[in-house]
Amino acid sequence: MQRVLATRPSGQPDPAAGAAGSAGAPGAEASAADDGVMRTEFAFELPRGYVGPDGTVHRRGVMRLATARDELLPLYDARVQENPAFTTVVLLGRVITSLGTLGTIDGSVIENMFASDVAFLQDFYRRINAEGHTRIAVTCPECSHRFTADLAGGRLGES
Repeated sequence: MQRVLATRPSGQPDPAAGAAGSAGAPGAEASAADDGVMRTEFAFELPRGYVGPDGTVHRRGVMRLATARDELLPLYDARVQENPAFTTVVLLGRVITSLGTLGTIDGSVIENMFASDVAFLQDFYRRINAEGHTRIAVTCPECSHRFTADLAGGRLGES
């Protein structure tokens, strides 16, 4: 499950690309770069899932690329000024655009996630914003075969 927001190099939406872009197609990232379309949203699936107030588990979501403003605004937040560890909570609350069927994602949702899910989201954030992709290099512990895995991909065994 990959979601692509098609934009022109100017940052404006590209109506010719359509809403779906080339999501899920093999080589979608390469073709997107060739077409001048920039991928700005990345789908993910939490390892455990956020348990909402009604008991519903929300696992699938979308994170957008961060802007400079996203990284600066948390510095003015009172919680961050008192405890710098809140930076992650505030920042993730700004860049996660959807999570399951939740209407709003904010710092309070992030605060109530399992630590393993927050760690996953921190790594996912770093990968898409610093490295520009969600792929990781993996080596099989049994046979030492090397391959890449996509953190934004489906569950094990799915394509």
